[in-house]
Amino acid sequence: MGVAGSGKSLIGEMLAERLGGLFEDGDDFHPAANKSKMTAKIALTDEDRWPWLEAMRARIEEVRGASSGVYVLACSALKEGYREVLRGKDEDAVLKVVYLKGSKELIGSRMAARKGHFMPTTLLDSQFATLEEPVNALVVEVSGTPEEIVDVIMENLKFEI
Repeated sequence: MGVAGSGKSLIGEMLAERLGGLFEDGDDFHPAANKSKMTAKIALTDEDRWPWLEAMRARIEEVRGASSGVYVLACSALKEGYREVLRGKDEDAVLKVVYLKGSKELIGSRMAARKGHFMPTTLLDSQFATLEEPVNALVVEVSGTPEEIVDVIMENLKFEI
């Protein structure tokens, strides 16, 4: 989890690959209306986000029922209430949250460099304004290389394959 541009998709994909698991991007669960709003530089509301969060929670349960492997889902989950929807009744040992944390300046520079993404840099301020930093999560600073970030996650979550 983390604000737009924090590296959720790249890090999540790399983590899933290392673990031999399945990766999915939360952006793919947004309805077209949400993507249109963000493309138009309009920040999403809680009302926009609830169906998106519920769709991801349903997917977590679907994957769990079909597989015993690791499932990595990258999504912003900026508020504690959003993370509660994603967690459902899962215990910490079953569903782990990794918060990719970085300064607004660093993340803004990364967002400005990426091409073809629907989320404009102009919405970064609203992402940071909405962000409720998690208490119950592994916090990983994103100033390192993607490989270093994945190493930190692997070491701290002590995955056993």
